[in-house]
Amino acid sequence: MIDAAAKPPGEGDTAPADTVGVVHTQVRLQKLDFWVRYPDYLAFELMNEYEETPDETGLIDLASDILESEEPDLRRFPMLRHKFGAFEELDDALAPLVERGLLRKTQVLGRTGQKRIVEHVYFLLERGHDVAGSLVQDAPALEWYVNRTKLVVALVDGLGGTQIKNRQYLLSDYADTPWRQYIAPITEQARTRLRQLKAAALMPATDVDQEAS
Repeated sequence: MIDAAAKPPGEGDTAPADTVGVVHTQVRLQKLDFWVRYPDYLAFELMNEYEETPDETGLIDLASDILESEEPDLRRFPMLRHKFGAFEELDDALAPLVERGLLRKTQVLGRTGQKRIVEHVYFLLERGHDVAGSLVQDAPALEWYVNRTKLVVALVDGLGGTQIKNRQYLLSDYADTPWRQYIAPITEQARTRLRQLKAAALMPATDVDQEAS
């Protein structure tokens, strides 16, 4: 995920010498992770994008590939709902990457005298990028994760963590999940919407206009 989401270091980034990419904010990383771990929510977001740009038929095809398979059940890895949405402690997952020289992370504190963390920053090191690039060759079963992280990042390219969080909160199933409870799947809801969108796409334009009226 970090390899897919990382951008070249900017002028304000105090990055290690061998840094090849930077990911700003834990919020953004958590929200991207959510769409990887909940394929049905990702499919729902792809359908949102399709409705905004109906000419992009590839979006509905991607949603179909997800929802017309067993992926929503087989690939789901539940996350808890916290104050700012889907959340999981990242330290255990990141520690081996840091220990092996693949990644470094730092925290940005508030104004002088404050100890409040205002941002987490993740530095992808050259060795980490190389390892990420060789994953599929070394372990072909990981190809799904490589492709899926790239899809999720491309879907919201240019958006910050808070913007992604706000998009995810538009679904009441997500927003209404009680704190510290696992976010429930929306697979059947997403499949129903997919059938409706496909049916509408097959209707003649005159029929669509009449139905809208």
